[in-house]
Amino acid sequence: MYVVAITGGIGSGKTTIANQFAALGIEVVDADVIAREVVEPGTPALAAIADHFGPDVIEPSGQLDRRALRERVFSDPQAKGWLNALLHPLIRSEMLRQCAAASSPYCLLVVPLLVENKLTGLANRVLVIDVDEATQIERTCRRDGVSAEQAKAIIAAQASRVERLAAADDVIENHNGSEMAIKTRILALHETYLAIASQQGRQV
Repeated sequence: MYVVAITGGIGSGKTTIANQFAALGIEVVDADVIAREVVEPGTPALAAIADHFGPDVIEPSGQLDRRALRERVFSDPQAKGWLNALLHPLIRSEMLRQCAAASSPYCLLVVPLLVENKLTGLANRVLVIDVDEATQIERTCRRDGVSAEQAKAIIAAQASRVERLAAADDVIENHNGSEMAIKTRILALHETYLAIASQQGRQV
């Protein structure tokens, strides 16, 4: 399976653009969706989290209380390291399984922290959704109801724009510009990926 990883900072529009590839018939594997699935009630990972952090991180419904867990690990590197060691292998394994099972000509792997977690090796090609910081802040505040200071802190904790662009094979600039221009760019990349995936298939 030919895998195109799509990444970008918070508020870059990764999901919106991934949905446009999906509308073209391309299967999308989303790391954020998988991250939620591996800690659903009844999973070994959720049981391990409850055992390690205590019942305060579990909601009455049995779901993981993500806000409470974030607060526990935010200022505790050791706790964050323990959580990452538990979840990252599970998420990685499921991403690979879903990519291998995809039936479209190529698949799109959406990984927000692709560069930060050094996961570029999971893909044949990397597509970066690029956006300026002012637009990131505005979109994040509007979407998540956070302050500009909180949005800036999230951006600062992620890979820099320069680091992401350095990892890119392809770039979509998703500033507040023309939707038609972005759709045209997506269609052009789609045709490129179809051609490359087809050629790879003939070589196998």
